[in-house]
Amino acid sequence: MYTDQPNKPIESFRSLSDIRLRKEVLLSEIQHDDKRIKTLWTDLFHAPKDMVSSTPSKRFSGFMNTGAGLLDGIILGWKLYQKFKKK
Repeated sequence: MYTDQPNKPIESFRSLSDIRLRKEVLLSEIQHDDKRIKTLWTDLFHAPKDMVSSTPSKRFSGFMNTGAGLLDGIILGWKLYQKFKKK
């Protein structure tokens, strides 16, 4: 039998019921991983509920923080451009 994980021993199936059992186990693992990926994806690309319903001062502070990060990135990019441009 084929195994894609180096530390996992090679399994041998003796009957169709062994294959069905392994198939069910793999299906449940895939579904569990799918749920985990969906939650991580949602957490990554959607604004948290706290930010949506936060006070105006917290939102303003968040915008200032984001703006400062963008400005810092732009300044760094400009400095690197000036340093490595051809003369």
